Amino acid sequence: MTGQEQDRPQDHPGDRPRGHPRAGLNGGPDDRPGPRPAARPPRTAPRRARTAVVLVIALVGMVAGGCGIAEVVARVLGSQEKIIVAPDDGAQGVRRRERFEVRVADGRLERVEAKRTGGDGQEPVAGRISPDGRSWRPAPGPLDIGTRYTVDAVAVDGEGRRVARHTTFTTTMPPHRFIGFFKPENNATVGTGMIVSLEFNRRIADRAAVERAITVTANPRVEIAAHWFGARRLDFRPREPWRPGTEVTVDLRLRNLKAGPGAYGTQRKTVHFRIGRDQSSVVDVAAHTLTVRRAGRVTERLPVTAGDTDNPTYSGKMVILERHKVTRMDGKTVGFVGEYNIPDVPHAMRLTRSGTFLHGNYWTEPDVFGDDNTSHGCIGLPDTKGGGRDTPAGRVFGQSLIGDIVEVRNSGERTVAPDNGLGGWNMPWQQWRAGTALG
Repeated sequence: MTGQEQDRPQDHPGDRPRGHPRAGLNGGPDDRPGPRPAARPPRTAPRRARTAVVLVIALVGMVAGGCGIAEVVARVLGSQEKIIVAPDDGAQGVRRRERFEVRVADGRLERVEAKRTGGDGQEPVAGRISPDGRSWRPAPGPLDIGTRYTVDAVAVDGEGRRVARHTTFTTTMPPHRFIGFFKPENNATVGTGMIVSLEFNRRIADRAAVERAITVTANPRVEIAAHWFGARRLDFRPREPWRPGTEVTVDLRLRNLKAGPGAYGTQRKTVHFRIGRDQSSVVDVAAHTLTVRRAGRVTERLPVTAGDTDNPTYSGKMVILERHKVTRMDGKTVGFVGEYNIPDVPHAMRLTRSGTFLHGNYWTEPDVFGDDNTSHGCIGLPDTKGGGRDTPAGRVFGQSLIGDIVEVRNSGERTVAPDNGLGGWNMPWQQWRAGTALG
């Protein structure tokens, strides 16, 4: 996904049934992703009691040094949002003249990156942080119509701690018009697992007409097939991952195309992107390892901690969707109330729409990595507070591209649904080709 999407578990047919919440990035419904917010309790404690044990120990003051359980628990119990973004996260139908700003009540903004994604793809939003560091505002002018805005902000609070926030909102679209938000972006260099994906802002009644109006071609030439996931999403991929160096062109001829009663397209756009080097990774949950291969050669074999028995990590092939040097993970939004609220998770790479991440972890005891699985479904790599460039997480982050494949094996969990992120590589080719609307 580009940005934070509001997403329901029932949208993914291969996901766990509804009573199994998942949690993750900054307030979105998620995939039990997040890291546990504190160091691992003694091995003798039952898994389901670990969080309670950690919180009780922290609250009565029985806390040793190290990564600081007390500090993390304080974050868990704190409910005040340190970075405030308007419009609200997940807002839809935002009017063009609504106020758009980022501010902090305490501390100062360190970095704000805002982007808009519309009919022409993704572009940065120009803006400035105020001299006192308390607020950020975009350049004067109204918001674009039919556009998805994303905000990534990092601040230093009054106690000198770095916090991050990631939000999205979508502006209003004229009646009777539809638009396709697409990825990857124009002129991007992506990994060999990239799948071209369009998400429409309204249901498409005449899917065959829309599919005929979109062509995806490659040089060198390769067969590419379309697959619809419901009436609002259309993906394209080849039989096998792309060859490095392939040039891909996406031609959108949707302007004024009728896709149903009173539904007309707005886009006429050609998108080009390039496939970069061949890199993929395998996470062996049972062995607690992540192995990175480039052009078939092993470049890294690193210890990890993955989802625990109650919250196993999805199996199967996933694709890196987003990369964040630092982001926030908050469990309260999806039912993990009081379990974690970590404002500065380093080197975070999203693997599923529902919230599975591969990320750096500085708060867990070092002996957990390579030995035990303790997370809510994410895959954690050793890291330092603030994110170290030469840590295992920092090295993997620096080597990775959006579009790289990360495959999870031996987790005991079901295979990720093909429409959960870019999970289409888990669908057999004939079944994928059967998803066309053209017969």
